[in-house]
Amino acid sequence: MDIALFARHTDYEWEIAPHGAMRVPAVIYADEALIRAMDHKVYEQVCNVATLPGIVKASYAMPDAHWGYGFPIGGVAAFDPDDGGVVSAGGVGFDISCGVRCLHTGLNTEDVMAVQKMLADTLYREIPAGLGSTGAIRLNQSEMDAMLAGGAAWAVKQGHGSAADLDHIEEHGQMRGARPDCVSEHAKKRQRDEMGTLGSGNHYLEVQKVVRVFDTRAAEAFGIRENDVVVSIHCGSRGLGHQIGTEFLKEMVTAASHYGIMLPDRELACAPINSPLGENYLGAMRAAINCALANRQILTHLVREVFSQVIPKARLPLLYDVSHNTCKAEEHVVDGKRRKLYVHRKGATRAFGPGHPDIPDILRAVGQPVLIGGSMGTGSYILVGTKQGEALSFSSACHGAGRAMSRHQAYKTWKGRQVIDELAARGILIRSPSGRGVAEEAPGAYKDVSAVVDAADAAGLARKVARLEPLVCIKG
Repeated sequence: MDIALFARHTDYEWEIAPHGAMRVPAVIYADEALIRAMDHKVYEQVCNVATLPGIVKASYAMPDAHWGYGFPIGGVAAFDPDDGGVVSAGGVGFDISCGVRCLHTGLNTEDVMAVQKMLADTLYREIPAGLGSTGAIRLNQSEMDAMLAGGAAWAVKQGHGSAADLDHIEEHGQMRGARPDCVSEHAKKRQRDEMGTLGSGNHYLEVQKVVRVFDTRAAEAFGIRENDVVVSIHCGSRGLGHQIGTEFLKEMVTAASHYGIMLPDRELACAPINSPLGENYLGAMRAAINCALANRQILTHLVREVFSQVIPKARLPLLYDVSHNTCKAEEHVVDGKRRKLYVHRKGATRAFGPGHPDIPDILRAVGQPVLIGGSMGTGSYILVGTKQGEALSFSSACHGAGRAMSRHQAYKTWKGRQVIDELAARGILIRSPSGRGVAEEAPGAYKDVSAVVDAADAAGLARKVARLEPLVCIKG
């Protein structure tokens, strides 16, 4: 992007003044090199979001921002329902509540390297992965509705985990206000056989080693040390979330004129929060959040079973689970007043700072863990939310490295076998049902995750705690 389009507030905060139909400014948090490398579409999209009714303070983009559907991936915006604020299906995205969870193992790198190949092969055999993959669980109508209302709490009741897990998941594992009756039968049918599956695209399961700790106090609170091994799971609400997004986008596009909403881009289809359509979408979206939480919980159970076979001494308590692609009702202080807002995070992570009441007691003193996903061959990070983030971005941070090139371009650039062999030479074992998928997700297709995380840290959105590197990756 052209750096001249921005007013530079700091080395990491760049503002676009309101112009045209924009109601508020747009703000991008990144360093100059990341800004210059961003597609101009990010500029257009973050400005378009700023035109939506009821938006509060600004339209934001995180350091990993790239071109998305309607909102940029890495986009954040809050809306006030009492000021005509809207909820946007495009602003949430298709993979509703796609997110990351991180598990301790109680193991060190040497423990895992001794059985690395066996662990990779067993995980690949037991974790359903890939486009259209199905799991062993089949849900009938009443079980489906119970899952959509109960989330990870439902999964735990079915024997997939323990009650202790729920304290380490956003919303304590159950998104309130879910409305299974607002989810179409077609969406439920798509999900019937997909519980406990990883999916495809950028979804993965990685066994990772902690290679560096930056913040000893926070790392100690999170229970992580250098040379520890952890497991990270990245996936979402599978076919159900995609179907909900597809259906409500069409409905919101058609209804926009009825609500007097001028859409700068039909991909920003939205409805007033205080409207029947807005309320129905929120009910369905919350059900999809529960689907994603239940899915990651079942996958966690499967991972624990694999480790019990391969390394019986392993114990896998949950460090934390964070969602991306959500719209959540939260209280934030704006101009000295506490207001209830609906915060969209599209490819962005909630990052509550120390003391926030929604953080588990055991973590509250240091802040919420912020899990930054990697890309097979590059690192991942664990960050922690800051007090400063509340004023900067409604307590939001980046969610990954962010794509540097399209999947199509990546597929033209690499072959799956080539990527797998190159990573194996570096000691990273990849297992995937799709060579094309591996090529599309090649590490080189992503931005430098360290540059993205450094920018988030320097901007004050979240603070670095630890860097992780992969040992084994099951790629969807």
